[in-house]
Amino acid sequence: MKIIILDGYTDEPAGLGVPPYLDVYPRYVAGAIWTAEKNADIRYFTIDDVRRDTGRFIEQALKSDLVILIAGVCVPGRYLGGDPIKPWEITRLARLIEKPIKIIGGPVAQFGLGVEGGKVVEPPEFSDLFDIVVKGDIEVVVYRLIKEKSIEKIDPFEKRPSQKFISKFATRGAEIITQHPCYKLNLICEVETYRGCPRAIIGGCSFCIEPLKGLPDFRPVKDIVEEIKALYSYGVRFIRLGRQPDFFTYNAENIGEVEFPKPKPEEIRRLLHGIRTVAPDLHTLHIDNVNPGTIYHHKEEAKKIIKIIIEYHTPGDVAAFGVESADPKVVKMNGLKVMPEEAFEAIKIVNEFGAVRGWNGLPHLLPGINFVHGLIGETRETYSLNYQFLERILKENLLVRRINIRQVMIFKNTKMWSYGASIISKHRETFRKYKEMIRKNIDLPMIRKIVPKWTVLRECFIENHNGGLTYARQVASYPLLICSKTKLELNKFIDFIIVDHGYRSVIGIPYPIDINRLERRVLEDIPGITKLKASRIIANRPFKSFEEFKSILNDDNLAKILEKHISF
Repeated sequence: MKIIILDGYTDEPAGLGVPPYLDVYPRYVAGAIWTAEKNADIRYFTIDDVRRDTGRFIEQALKSDLVILIAGVCVPGRYLGGDPIKPWEITRLARLIEKPIKIIGGPVAQFGLGVEGGKVVEPPEFSDLFDIVVKGDIEVVVYRLIKEKSIEKIDPFEKRPSQKFISKFATRGAEIITQHPCYKLNLICEVETYRGCPRAIIGGCSFCIEPLKGLPDFRPVKDIVEEIKALYSYGVRFIRLGRQPDFFTYNAENIGEVEFPKPKPEEIRRLLHGIRTVAPDLHTLHIDNVNPGTIYHHKEEAKKIIKIIIEYHTPGDVAAFGVESADPKVVKMNGLKVMPEEAFEAIKIVNEFGAVRGWNGLPHLLPGINFVHGLIGETRETYSLNYQFLERILKENLLVRRINIRQVMIFKNTKMWSYGASIISKHRETFRKYKEMIRKNIDLPMIRKIVPKWTVLRECFIENHNGGLTYARQVASYPLLICSKTKLELNKFIDFIIVDHGYRSVIGIPYPIDINRLERRVLEDIPGITKLKASRIIANRPFKSFEEFKSILNDDNLAKILEKHISF
């Protein structure tokens, strides 16, 4: 049996699958296929693979028995490693592939395809293009189809009965990673700890799709550890425990009884210890979403969890806080997680333990802040309150790794659906100016605090070129973009020393600094190296010793800084 999995990429509130991130959907589907038919020949393509050679893909697809398309961006962002599938591409490819059975699933079939914020997302109609439009769990439906060998016998709305149902799929499907374009490079695998939202008991946030999945259904520690063991055996060294709305409430108490369940720190320890036991040489082990309300309402448990995370993870980790708004009226009207003072307290608690710098150059664990605009009750005053909230963080010398500002996307079956895009449309110009102010007045000074000049960032992967520039990132939940003004070899890991800052990125030089080979424009990026000094350095190269270099530099203070950073 020949099967094609086409990954159009996914991005959800709890889950990311745009390269170098690989989400659970392709792995679960591959595992379901191999569980049902162990000799199945599965070919995995990304949408970027297809764009590079559409003819080859169509040729392979027409020879297949089954083509499965996975897609769905619910929280659009800017992506360096891939470009999610567009609606017109889905239509075009579906029409070009005539013979095999065609299935579409993932968020695109359940909620629709988001292209940009501030828009209503209408669930598309795919029934005239695909044989099966999966509104349930695609891995379950694919498994049933292969077992039953009949479209008529399957239910496209079927969901997994429990998380235990996918345990074999998760481990068996790990093998599909060997076909990913980032395999053995910078591939980072998203791993699910649970799905569903603890706050579904009160309806959750007005705009979010996670409460639509119901209350949390936790994966057993053993199953998560076994999946990571399988991924590790195939060479994965970067893991993100990102597929949950609140990592701190994994296996928490009182689920379904209270809005903020009490965390169990020892369950978090059991999970992370288990992961490190089977995958001791992970280069990245990061988390993603954390509810700041959990930290505020359970301070002591939260502090214990932060310490446990730092014990087992890798530095540069981010606890993404869905603060959403610092306007108390908006918080109330949209059922958001925390009032501004509560959110601020949670930020302080994470900073208390997580701001310590780790081996790779970044603080261990910092909060990230998500703000969503266009929510019910929003006024121009909301923008002012949000800005003041961020200013206060800066003034009180707290660190926030990322500030994500977006316009709401409106999905069917959420509370926002009845309001549409009417609120955000009133404030589009306000939003634009406010975003510019934050980038200039908040992001820039913040990034200077997080990675001061002369910070060395370790294990940065060189991803692409743009003109004479090179772009690199560490492999992380929320990596910092590094720009270097020289052309470096792609697909290699190197270290960079930071010499300047942008609003959302930094300027770096390969480390240690090769003073005898550095191009002029890169030399001039080094703080303290003027055009005149750069000319003297170039005219007197090569240097055989630091003393020789120091005599030409003629700047004792700068020489003292550079001594430990340059090589000959």
